[in-house]
Amino acid sequence: MPNILLLGKDGQVGRALQAVLPAVGDVTALGRDALDLRDQACITATLNAHRPDIIVNAAAWTAVDQAEREPDEAAAVNALAVAALAQHAAANAALLVHYSTDYVFDGALARPYTEADAPNPINVYGATKLAGERAIAASGCEAFVLRCSWIHSLHGRNFFRTILNLARSRESLNVVADQHGTPTPASLIAQTTVLCIARHRQRTLSAGLYHVAAAGSTNWHHYAQYLVAGASARGINLKLAPARIAAVTSADYAAPAARPCNSRLDTTSLTVAAGFAPAAWTTYVDQSLDELVASGAAEDFFSKA
Repeated sequence: MPNILLLGKDGQVGRALQAVLPAVGDVTALGRDALDLRDQACITATLNAHRPDIIVNAAAWTAVDQAEREPDEAAAVNALAVAALAQHAAANAALLVHYSTDYVFDGALARPYTEADAPNPINVYGATKLAGERAIAASGCEAFVLRCSWIHSLHGRNFFRTILNLARSRESLNVVADQHGTPTPASLIAQTTVLCIARHRQRTLSAGLYHVAAAGSTNWHHYAQYLVAGASARGINLKLAPARIAAVTSADYAAPAARPCNSRLDTTSLTVAAGFAPAAWTTYVDQSLDELVASGAAEDFFSKA
């Protein structure tokens, strides 16, 4: 079994990866407390100490608006650290798995983006993630770069948790309706990662750039309504009714960082190459809501958001 070094173990994708990566290797999982990705010397020392066959980098600066105020901090994690990982992978014949974002695109296309479409980020976060992608390509290392969309889970900071928490305390809410994408569970990304590693070891899937997302698409406003309706139907006590969620424009919301109006990802390349098809985004959201109710941990879910 290969030696796998997982970085970013405490994030949404990192937590999901810890549950499934042991199927394809012996896993050492590190969080921010063990490895500061802003410290290049620490990165080098950690990689030399563990000598991984596979590096899975689930660590990232994901605070989109904060990146506008702290671009150097975002670049240190999303670009410079990624370059160091890629260079080590290239020098030591290791496989790198790295996660990028739909926000590398400007949203100008009317159709879902393919891997062949030219990136053109419109915010600092997207620009730093694209810089990370390009650093991997420049290193010459063997790598899976998986671009992901609108990630959600029952852990961490995400739209899923934010909306349900707001719905506990508010009777009305405004949500942007002119940004389109696909809610994608961290569990799907983790499962796809395991599939990629397994198929790569079997020599039936080439490393490269791939898009990963659930099937279908929506906008943030409809997503919020679907979440609130689904949670209420499962007996979760909310003040907010779906009809009281008003649709607004991106201009009305005026966030510090611009968001692409279309960040839908075409996943055909990976689904054809790997031979699997993800379910609809609504299926995964329903599964998460069912998991929340079945766990009996709803109060903990809300209190720690």
